[in-house]
Amino acid sequence: MVKLNDISFSDIYITPEKTAFIADNRTENGLKIIEPEDFEVFYGLVEKSWDGNNPSYSVLYERTFYRVERSVALYGVQYCARKMPQKIPPFVSLGFNHELTTHLLSLSTASGLILWSGPTGAGKTTAISSLLKEFLTMEGGFAYTIEDPSEMPLDGIYHSVGGSLGLCKQTLPPKGNWGEGLKSALRSKPRYIMVGEIRTPDTASEVLRAATSGHLVLSTIHANNITDAINSVVKYASSTSMSEELAYDLFSRGMLGVLHQTLNGVERKIPLVSYLFANPDSTKGDQVRGIIKTGKLNLATSIEIQMTRMARGKNLFPDL
Repeated sequence: MVKLNDISFSDIYITPEKTAFIADNRTENGLKIIEPEDFEVFYGLVEKSWDGNNPSYSVLYERTFYRVERSVALYGVQYCARKMPQKIPPFVSLGFNHELTTHLLSLSTASGLILWSGPTGAGKTTAISSLLKEFLTMEGGFAYTIEDPSEMPLDGIYHSVGGSLGLCKQTLPPKGNWGEGLKSALRSKPRYIMVGEIRTPDTASEVLRAATSGHLVLSTIHANNITDAINSVVKYASSTSMSEELAYDLFSRGMLGVLHQTLNGVERKIPLVSYLFANPDSTKGDQVRGIIKTGKLNLATSIEIQMTRMARGKNLFPDL
């Protein structure tokens, strides 16, 4: 028999009967049962690591992090654990086309929001974590992440190509309060801020403020498309004391890019990405920013034009 970490999988589903399922790689969604020799040890760790409150948490098992989601099913407690990579993959290895990769990496010195959207398990967190790592190795500087739970091994010191140092500190939202975590991040004077996921009103409003105050902010959100992602952030933010009009205005001024990603394939997952970027030079006129500011998000033409232009190897913003 083999050990759990020797088996190739991304997610493991554990039923109340302690039966473990992973993808069978025969069809896109098919599962199979596995019985690793150390399963009871792993299950015991997952079970005792729950703090009694937060259903999302991390466990470290045999030098591998797992992001665990605990839920109460009809017949008992069920777990879904995602195996996280021991190393963050290089951004150029994630399967994005050369032109998109080049443009994203060119934003290392910009300020604003890079928002990565998509369904669960589409690779959003991997993408922004890998991109942040690239920024740190390109430019150095201080990066502050707020995640619950932390997923990728970002914490540590980085040596940039120019000789400067980069430093990343991974944090949890204090007492589950993402808004307070972001306020703390801003007081720490970071160059980069990574927010694991926008899922509360306070998080959305603070992300918009951070994106318009000289920081480079990376975050994810569950959404069906680019327009849905923008609207979701605005709706979250405007359910606080912020008006919807102000939320659209802040998004338009703070946006660098919004991407939507899904994965296609069975054994080998290929990212399918749509995207919309704003001119990193916010002093220049920009049609995308103007459309978003109005709140009437007729963005299909802009998305098509940018994706076609990039596919042809043309610069999105020739004046840069």
